[in-house]
Amino acid sequence: MSLKIGLVGLPNVGKSTLFNALTEAQNAEAANYPFCTIEPNKAIVTVPDERLDKLGEMVKVNNVIHATIEFVDVAGLVEGASKGEGLGNQFLGNIRDVDAILHVVRCFDDANVLHVRDTPDPELDIDIINTELALADMQQLERKIEKLERQVKGDSDLIPVKKLAEELVEFLNEGNPLWTHPQREDKHFQALNDEMRFLSAKPVIYIANVDEDSLDSDNDYVTVARDIAAQHGAEIVKFCAKLEAEIVGLADDERGEYLELLGITELGLAKVIRKGYETLGLISYFSFNESEVRAWTIQDGWTAPQAAGVIHTDFEKGFIRAEVVAFNVFAQHGSRSAVKDAGQMQVEGKDYRVKDGDVIQFRFNV
Repeated sequence: MSLKIGLVGLPNVGKSTLFNALTEAQNAEAANYPFCTIEPNKAIVTVPDERLDKLGEMVKVNNVIHATIEFVDVAGLVEGASKGEGLGNQFLGNIRDVDAILHVVRCFDDANVLHVRDTPDPELDIDIINTELALADMQQLERKIEKLERQVKGDSDLIPVKKLAEELVEFLNEGNPLWTHPQREDKHFQALNDEMRFLSAKPVIYIANVDEDSLDSDNDYVTVARDIAAQHGAEIVKFCAKLEAEIVGLADDERGEYLELLGITELGLAKVIRKGYETLGLISYFSFNESEVRAWTIQDGWTAPQAAGVIHTDFEKGFIRAEVVAFNVFAQHGSRSAVKDAGQMQVEGKDYRVKDGDVIQFRFNV
């Protein structure tokens, strides 16, 4: 299961600088003018997990394969993007396939960095982006309703779909993003979303991009952004993109010393990934053989056969049982044989729900 996250925001809020910091790539052009990013920047990064590295050491395997996330950075959106302003339609299309959105909000003052207004206004900035995402969805729904009006004459099963589409337009008109819709788990909503890939139905994590002085305590901009995130039931991460982009450009030995000097215990990438997993309800389990150890990303609550299917569909089809040990138990004993000798190996069937950090060996027959 691969994870894709899109970065959105107004021009010059620090999206490309944030992208560079998150991906450690330094390959997204960051400039002091709007639309310096035309084509979307994309990068695949590994999900840091010390447990997986430790597992590789214990089983003496050098090939440690972490889970990955793809980040997509599109150009800054402007008011009217849903109507094509600033190439908005093109930019919006670039994020239709992402699983979640990082909404970058400028929460710092800097006269040397242009903004769409004289001073940042997190409330207005957030509203502009959310409105454009909603308007883009409304346009799609209106076209869909026109098509359904013709189709329902010959297929009455489509009447509930048409009714829901009309309700969604009204819901958006009231200023509500679709990811807050009470029927988002309904089969008709899911079918429409699968077809149309609604932008406002995607889970959102707000990124409050601050200056270095505001890392320890919130400035007024961050306070406003936090209140809005709370109203939307969304997560928020405070992030100094400029500082972190500088940190990731340092050599490993220099980076550790600099982080200690600044009192930073965790880089922004780890924070964003953790919030992303929480927002999307994802967990990781581990497997290993004589040549590799590997992390697998699944939905929290998946059964053992479903988790096995991420490795290969044959594992799910021919599932017999799963030999499971929690990572902490494995770390205590140091090997699969030692875990078995201690009577700590769990043998689980089809109904077992995989937990974060489980070390699993599947038995199957095809």
